[in-house]
Amino acid sequence: KVITSCSSTDYKGDDFKALVMQFMPNGNLELSLYPEDLEPESSLTLLQRLNIAIDVASAMDYLHNDCDPPIVHCDLKPANVLLDEDMVAHVADFGLARFLSQNPSEKHSSTLELKGSIGYIAPEYGLGGKVSTSGDVYSFGILLLEMFIAKKPTDEMFKEGLSMNKFVLDMDDKQLLKIVDQRLINQFEYSTQNFSSDCISSSASVDNSYSDSIPVWMHKAEECISAAMRVGLSCVAHHPNNRWTMREALSTLHGIKQSILGL
Repeated sequence: KVITSCSSTDYKGDDFKALVMQFMPNGNLELSLYPEDLEPESSLTLLQRLNIAIDVASAMDYLHNDCDPPIVHCDLKPANVLLDEDMVAHVADFGLARFLSQNPSEKHSSTLELKGSIGYIAPEYGLGGKVSTSGDVYSFGILLLEMFIAKKPTDEMFKEGLSMNKFVLDMDDKQLLKIVDQRLINQFEYSTQNFSSDCISSSASVDNSYSDSIPVWMHKAEECISAAMRVGLSCVAHHPNNRWTMREALSTLHGIKQSILGL
């Protein structure tokens, strides 16, 4: 949200113009994914991660489908996703954004001068491909995978031809859960322990319906994590034509959220 704008001169006497944006007290997504406090209760919850993914997907869907002409962000990454006081995500930093002409007679912007962020740039951009909404979809897919495994695409484990998407691509659901951010798994255990303790302290015997619901809830949470990561993989297909659109990703993420809230 733009609050106002200002125009002045900098210390060199050059013109200085800036937009004054709404303050985001929770910083950016990168800071939330890699906090100094590594305790499970201090990290992002599953629902928070899903909500943030949906917020980002909604913003990108708006840029791609509801703006005329469509806008390509070109630098989507966790550091450019800001979080307000309610942990609602806002896509920021449009310094590399491009308007996408839908007129075939007009020359599309080349990406030869494009300087995105290593690890999030679609592979076709590195070959001089044209700016497209599919490039943003790729960046979103990497961001989504990063949200659940808490490893940057530039992590030292991804080298010698092994990228984040290649690392995740051939894994089944059980294997996916082994590489998920351990703090997220620890949250399940932490919540389960607290839940059981609360039940025991309030009653000498724990109602079986409550105790039985714990593994059901954990199983559903694991299903949702796997499904969300599959969305990410569908967005990072090597060929642009094989990637989902942002609208498809958004719709599926909404369904995943409803699945876990329906418990």
